[in-house]
Amino acid sequence: MPEAKVASAHALSYLPGFGNEHMTEARAGALPVAQNSPQRTPLGLYTEQLSGTAFTAPRAQNRRSWLYRVVPSARHGAFKRIPDGFVRSAPIEEVEATPDQLRWNPLPIPERPTDFIDGCVTLAANGNAALHVGAAIHVYVASRSMKDRYFYDADGELLIVPQMGALRIATELGVLEIAPGEIAVLPRGVRFGVELLDATVRGYICENYGALFSLPELGPLGSNGLANARDFLYPVAAFEQHSAPCELVAKFQGRLWSTELDRSPFDVVAWRGNYAPYKYDLARFNTMGSVSYDHPDPSINTVLTSPSDTPGIANVDFVIFPPRWLVTDHTFRPPWYHRNVMSEFMGLVKGVYDSRAEGFVPGGCSLHNCMSGHGPDAAAFEHATSVELRPQYLDHTLAFMFETRFVNQPTRFALQTEALQSDYSQTWSALRPHYGQDA
Repeated sequence: MPEAKVASAHALSYLPGFGNEHMTEARAGALPVAQNSPQRTPLGLYTEQLSGTAFTAPRAQNRRSWLYRVVPSARHGAFKRIPDGFVRSAPIEEVEATPDQLRWNPLPIPERPTDFIDGCVTLAANGNAALHVGAAIHVYVASRSMKDRYFYDADGELLIVPQMGALRIATELGVLEIAPGEIAVLPRGVRFGVELLDATVRGYICENYGALFSLPELGPLGSNGLANARDFLYPVAAFEQHSAPCELVAKFQGRLWSTELDRSPFDVVAWRGNYAPYKYDLARFNTMGSVSYDHPDPSINTVLTSPSDTPGIANVDFVIFPPRWLVTDHTFRPPWYHRNVMSEFMGLVKGVYDSRAEGFVPGGCSLHNCMSGHGPDAAAFEHATSVELRPQYLDHTLAFMFETRFVNQPTRFALQTEALQSDYSQTWSALRPHYGQDA
């Protein structure tokens, strides 16, 4: 991917504020004044509106941006089907779902050079991509930057969680750089390319088919806490000026398609609006917790939520378990044993998760579907019930959860890969009865 010809003062300047109406131009005077689509656009640019919601969506939820570009995105050849590789979309019917608890080791980096698209593997999905409900869960492993190759997803927005290695994500609306400990969200339909800033990279992706991610309501917490809108960063306008054949890959209705362009699609010289890629540093999350007793529900750690048509039940939540203080008294501090109507997919970016003594390692992941019992393993239970309770700071850890309203249907790859831990159910086999013993 050729280096962006950036006309702004700083290639990696960012615009703060979640969902704000941003205005940015890579060349002075590129943005029209007082209207969005004048008869003659400044600098001879084309006007194009990119809508992430219906035109008539309520003002508070309506997201769209006006792009001022060299050539409209409509100019391209016919799309042709290409192999899907290991990418799948809901509904997945190639294998049956199982009520078993599932856990995977980190996927290895492919031996042959592999870019972000070819290195994307679907582990599970739910809902229906065509109906814009549910989500898919992917893992990416890559060892090569995308070269003269671009991608967009018409099925959902992509929440990217790096676990190993940093990424430079160039998009139509500007450039983002993210490393482990940060996330990026790429809106549905936005074209992008991924450059590796390290030799090999690995991470997780939540492909959200449903309502766009938004900040959760704070309710009784009041006006402060969790993720602050000011800490979400949007790219400034940047554009590429080159004409050369390149490939555009589209994910549409669960399938991959390809067409050839005669120039880079990153030719947006200016844009204004609130529908754009953004990044967030998870270290800025203001973690809430109990300061008296009992372990709070994990929903108190929600960074972003995709609401559903049922109030209080998310299409998908993105929840994190970052470094934090544990101070509760007379309390079993790890997550309690539980069965949920919501389904939980967990990943580990770094460190150790406090309810697992072993087996759950950075780059690995687990899936506990609707009403599948889970909780601390035997070693974690014994430690938590015998340790002297003092204020404890959990450091060098970062786990996360994609929690969904629907059952996650694993793919055939997920159930047949050598990375699947066949003995995961034995995690709880060493738990023994304590009934009748003095508390």
